[in-house]
Amino acid sequence: MKWNFLVFSLVFIQVLSAQQITVMDEEDQQPIANVAVYNTARSKTVLTNSNGRCDLSSFDGKERITFKRLGYTPWRTTKNRILRHSNVVYLTMKAEELEGVILSVSKWEQQKKDIPNKIVALDARDISFTHPQTSADLLQNSGKVFVQKSQLGGGSPTIRGFATNRLLLSVDGVRMNNAIFRGGNLQNVISIDPFTVKKTEVIFGPGSVIYGSDAIGGVMNFYTNDAVLAHGNDLAVSGNAAYRFASVNTENTLHFDLNLGKKKWASLTSASYTDFGNLWMGGHGPDSYLRKNYVTRSNGEDVLVSNKNPREQRPTGYRQFNLMQKVQYRPNARWNYKLGIHYSETSDYARYDRLIRPNKEGSGLRSAEWYYGPQKWFMGNLQLEKKGKNVFYDAFKVTTAYQHFEESRNDRGFQDRIRFTTEEVVDAFSLNLDFENKKIGDLRLYYGAEYIFNKIRSDGSQRNIETDQLADAPSRYPDGSSWQSAAGYINGEYKARPNFTLLTGLRYNHVWIDAVFDTSFYPFPFDNANLDNGALTGSVGLSWFPKENLQLTLNGSTGFRAPNIDDTGKIFDSEPGGVVVPNPDLEPEYAYNLELGVYKNFNDKLTLRGATYYTYLVDALVRRDYRFDGASQIEYNGELSDVQAIQNAAMAFVYGFEFGLEAFLFEQWSLVSNLTLTEGMEEEEDGIESPARHVPPTFGDFHVIWTEQGWKFDLFLNYNGEISYDDLAASERKKTYIYATDKRGRPYSPSWYTLNFRSQFAISNAVKASVSLENITDQRYRSYSSGITAPGRNLVLGLGWRF
Repeated sequence: MKWNFLVFSLVFIQVLSAQQITVMDEEDQQPIANVAVYNTARSKTVLTNSNGRCDLSSFDGKERITFKRLGYTPWRTTKNRILRHSNVVYLTMKAEELEGVILSVSKWEQQKKDIPNKIVALDARDISFTHPQTSADLLQNSGKVFVQKSQLGGGSPTIRGFATNRLLLSVDGVRMNNAIFRGGNLQNVISIDPFTVKKTEVIFGPGSVIYGSDAIGGVMNFYTNDAVLAHGNDLAVSGNAAYRFASVNTENTLHFDLNLGKKKWASLTSASYTDFGNLWMGGHGPDSYLRKNYVTRSNGEDVLVSNKNPREQRPTGYRQFNLMQKVQYRPNARWNYKLGIHYSETSDYARYDRLIRPNKEGSGLRSAEWYYGPQKWFMGNLQLEKKGKNVFYDAFKVTTAYQHFEESRNDRGFQDRIRFTTEEVVDAFSLNLDFENKKIGDLRLYYGAEYIFNKIRSDGSQRNIETDQLADAPSRYPDGSSWQSAAGYINGEYKARPNFTLLTGLRYNHVWIDAVFDTSFYPFPFDNANLDNGALTGSVGLSWFPKENLQLTLNGSTGFRAPNIDDTGKIFDSEPGGVVVPNPDLEPEYAYNLELGVYKNFNDKLTLRGATYYTYLVDALVRRDYRFDGASQIEYNGELSDVQAIQNAAMAFVYGFEFGLEAFLFEQWSLVSNLTLTEGMEEEEDGIESPARHVPPTFGDFHVIWTEQGWKFDLFLNYNGEISYDDLAASERKKTYIYATDKRGRPYSPSWYTLNFRSQFAISNAVKASVSLENITDQRYRSYSSGITAPGRNLVLGLGWRF
C-alpha cells in the first residue's frame, strides 16, 4: 500500500506540474505578470504570477480559455492545445502600445506623446508580417518612406524630398554614414539583416541636434535584437528558424538564431543566407521597360543577343550572407554591458541601370559589364550603461564602435578589352557619451559628446581581359584621406503642464577633412583639400493636448551637412559624357525646417494624423558645370567628357503634406491608409528654378486588415502618382533609357498601382506560416528614378519556428 500511495502521489504531482503554464511576451520573450486567464462564462479565473506562470488544472481540456492583459491582444485557445505545445502561451503587444516609447529623439526612452517630431516606428511583428527581402523593402513597406532602386541589390530611401547622404542611418545607436556616402543613390541599407531588427524608428525632418552631419531630411534608426537573460540560475535556451521563398526572383532565404541565457549573462547568435535569382517584371505596362537584348561574351567577343524572355531582367541576381553575435552581461541592476558584432557580405551584383544604357548611336548598349564587387560591412560595438542617481546624471551610456566598409565598381565598355576597377575601404571609429538627468523639477535633460574618425583607402586599376595584364588607373578618392567630427549637444524636455511639453536642443559640431591628391593621372591645380568647418544647430518644439483626444505639435529645427570625401575628392563617370572632378573649396549646407502636426482620436474607433512642413536648404551642395584647370572638358576612360563638380551653388526648398488614417470597424476588421505629397525646387544663384532631383511623386497605400486568434489577412493597394517631363529634374531628363515616353516623345515617370494580399497564421504557439501574393494584376512599372523595373506578380511563402 505504501508503494502504491507513493506512486500515486508522484503521478498526481506530475499531472499538476504538467498543467503549470507560462505566459510570455512574443517579441522579447519575457514573462508577463497579472494576465487574467478565464473561461467563456467567467466562472473560472486565475492570474499569472511575477514569473508569468499559472495553473490550469481547474479548466477542462476542451473549454475555451481567454488570456487578457492591458496593452496586449487577447488570445483564445484550449488547455489541451497549450499542453501540446510546451505549456507556453505567447501574447502580442498592441501596436499602439509598442509606439508609446521612442528612443531615437534623445537616445533615451521618451513617451511618444511628448515628442513634437513625426516618428514612424516599425516593430518585429510588422517585419515578420510583411516579409521584406531587404531592409530597404522594410522601409518601403511602411507606406511612409519612398525607396529608389538602380539594381536588385539596392534600395535608396527618400524622406521629405531628401535622400542618400542627406539622410542618416544608425544601427544600435551607431552612425552608419561614412565619409564616402555619396549624393547618388546608395544601397548600404541592405547590409542590415531584417531578421535581426526588433524595431525601426524613422525621424522625419532634421535630426542634427542628436545625430550631427547628414541628418537633414531624417534619421533611420535600426535597433537589432539583444541577447535575453534568464530569470533563474538555470541555462535558458531558445531560438528561431525561418525560411522564405519569393517566386518573382526565385528567392530562397534561410535564417537561424540561438539565444543562451543565464541570470547575469546571455549570448545571441544569428545567421541569414539569401540567394536571389534574376528579377521578373510585370506583364502589363510600357514596352520600353522590357529587357529586349543583353550582352554576352562568345568566342572572345562581346555579342548583343536577343532576350528570349524580355520580362526577365538579366543580370540582376545575387547572394547575401549576414551574421550577428550579441553578448550581454548584467552583474547587477545598475550596470549593463553589451557587445554587438555584425557582418554582412554580398556576392558581385550588376548595376542594372548602367547595363540598359544605350550607346551614342542608339543601336546597341554602351556597357558590356558594370557591376559592384562584394559589398562588405563589419561593425563591432561595445556599450556600457549605468543607472543610478549621481550629481550630474541619473544614467549614462558609453558607446564605442569600429566599422569596416568595402566596396568596388567594375566597368567595361562594349567591345572594349579594358575593365576599369575602383576599390574603396573605409575604417570608421566612433565614441559616444550620452547622459540622462531628470533632477531639475519638471525639466529633464539629455546631453553628451561624440567623436568620429574615418580613414579612406582607394585604389584604381585597369585589366586587359584578353591578356590579363594589370595596370594602374585613377582611384575614385584620394588614397589615405581622412574625415573627422567632434561634437557636443544638450537636449531638454520641459513638462510645463500634464498636457503641454516643450522640447529644445542645441549642438555644436566641428568637421575636419585632410586629403592629398595624386597627380599621376590628372594635373590637379591643387595638391590637397584641408577643410575645417564648424556648425551650430538647434531645435525647439512643443506637444499640446488641448483635449484628451486631440494633439497639436509644432517643431522648428535646423540641420546641416558638412562636405565629406565624396564631395571634395571624387572622380567618377557620373553620366554619359560627363565626369565629376574634385572641389576642395566647399562649405557645409544648412537646412531650416518648420513642421506642424495634428492627431485626432474619435472614441478609439478612428484616428487621423496629419503633418505639413517646409524645409529651406541654403548653400546646397549640388553637381554643376565646372572648369578643371581652365578646361570645360577632359578625357576620362577614353571618352571626352564635360567637367562637373560638387559646389555650394544653389538654394532649395521642399514642402509637403503627410496624412494617416486608422479605422477600427469591428473587433477583427480595421482600415489603415497613408498618403504623402511632396513638392520641391532648386534655385540657382542666377534665380533660375528647376525641379529638385530627389522629390518623389505622390505616393500612398490603403489596407483592409482582418485579425483573429493568430490569423491576420491584409488586402491592400499601393500607388504612386505621375511625374511629368516638366517636373523632372534636369539630370533625370537625360536618363531617357529608364523612363517611359509621353505623347510628345519626352521622358516621364507614369503613375502606377498594385493590388496585394498578405496573410499570416499561427499553426501553433511555436510555428507561424505566411502566404502573400504581391502585384496581383501583374503591373509593369518603375518607381521614380529607378533603373530597374519593379517585381511582377509575386508569390511569397514564409515559415517560422520558435523553440
